[in-house]
This record gives sequence, C-alpha cells and structure tokens, in this order.
Amino acid sequence: MILTTTADVPGHAVGEILGVVFGNTVRTKHLGKDVMAGLKSLVGGELEEYTDMLSDARTEAYNRMANAARDLGADAVVNIRFTTSQTMATAAELLAYGTAVKLVQKQ
Repeated sequence: MILTTTADVPGHAVGEILGVVFGNTVRTKHLGKDVMAGLKSLVGGELEEYTDMLSDARTEAYNRMANAARDLGADAVVNIRFTTSQTMATAAELLAYGTAVKLVQKQ
C-alpha cells in the first residue's frame, strides 16, 4: 500500500475514492515519568519521555490509519495529515488521517 502526504501518486491516477480513514491513539505517561519531566522543565532541554511517547503514538496512529484503509480495499492513502490535541492535563491524542483510494495506471 502506498502512503503519502501528496495528493498524487506518480504514474497512477485515482480511480475511486473510498473515503477518509483515521487512526488515533490517546497516550499518557505514568506519574514517575511526569515528575521527572516536570523537574527537567525547570532546567530546560528536551523532554525525552514525551518525545518518545509522541513518536510511539504517531507510529500507532499511522498504522491504525493504514489498517483502516486496507479494510476498505484501498491501494493507497493520499493527503495524509497528523494532528495532536490535549485530551486532559496529562494525556494527548495523536490523529492520523487521509483519503483512501483505489489507483489505476496512467496510460
């Protein structure tokens, strides 16, 4: 399956739009990691615990989106986008979405 942030896939045309597909996950770090991140925020620098959490969340959301497209019989997902939102003080949602399509070879 082709997964792309672009609207087009070189050498192909969109034969059918199957619909928008989504993948999301809501993540939080446990209290110990939150405390450590809070202390680190006092002195500055990267909050690696949160960087790792968001990286894992992005991968999970991406995979869920791709699986939703496969379930529809898609050949590709185009115009993929990501968004993040805070769902509560200690949790964030990461959402991946795009348009599931069937492709045809360009003549």
